[in-house]
Amino acid sequence: MAKTQDLKRRIRSVRNTMQLTRAMKMVAASKLRRAQERILKARPYARRMLRVLRSVAARAESDQHPLLKVRGDRRLQLTVLTGDRGLCGGFNAGIIRTAVDFAAQQAGCKIKINAVGKKGRDYFTGRYELAGSWPDVFRSVEFSTAKTIAGELIQRYLDDEADRIYLVYNEFKSAIQAKPTVQQLLPVEPEDLEGVEPTGDYIYEPSAGELFVELLPSYVENQVFHAMLESVAAEHAARMTAMDSATNNASELIDSLTLTMNRIRQTSITTEIIEVVSGAEALG
Repeated sequence: MAKTQDLKRRIRSVRNTMQLTRAMKMVAASKLRRAQERILKARPYARRMLRVLRSVAARAESDQHPLLKVRGDRRLQLTVLTGDRGLCGGFNAGIIRTAVDFAAQQAGCKIKINAVGKKGRDYFTGRYELAGSWPDVFRSVEFSTAKTIAGELIQRYLDDEADRIYLVYNEFKSAIQAKPTVQQLLPVEPEDLEGVEPTGDYIYEPSAGELFVELLPSYVENQVFHAMLESVAAEHAARMTAMDSATNNASELIDSLTLTMNRIRQTSITTEIIEVVSGAEALG
């Protein structure tokens, strides 16, 4: 009987957990829908701006703006976007592994980490040198936050603290798929024009230098903002999928425990009946 009571308590505990995971799945699904809407609005502008700036960088002289200047590849900063919370499957582990693998491929380079999100900050602290960290920024992704982060990254590049700055984030593909992405943020990576027919240079009005002063910082801000939107959508999708899987596993566990409990109860009843019959036969 004691074992049956233990099983009842465990079933009750698993059922409570299942209610929690089901609720978290519904919340994540709701947030994912809103995040998808923001991505669909932001993606065309971010991708077009990236294409235009890369094309401009391929045709412009590097001395027209400091953010176009190519220095080398010995001092790298990785801006890694992770989540602030767990319970989202392999979302955080996957992007951290991507950053670590990329850093390992840069033999002889000095690597610094800009951690956006608590999970990345907690992992990289003590393993790599942190150039900066921004925890608790994904509760509400705002352009002002991206502008602040981008401003600090730009200032570090202007202060000659890094030769290259990269974004490492999860690009949202679907509710069940995210693509770990490494994108060079600074200097602006020029478009590869090799084998491409020349289409002429741009005509700048006002001067190229004046345009770059406005355009390049705006480009960095928008790329950081776009990466944050992609990352938060991928996190909601990963959490929704993980909670759905947890809910299904809990349901299967409840069925298994219930079956075991019924078998124990049936065995107990059968044993009691045998004892009664045996006692009656002994008295007879």
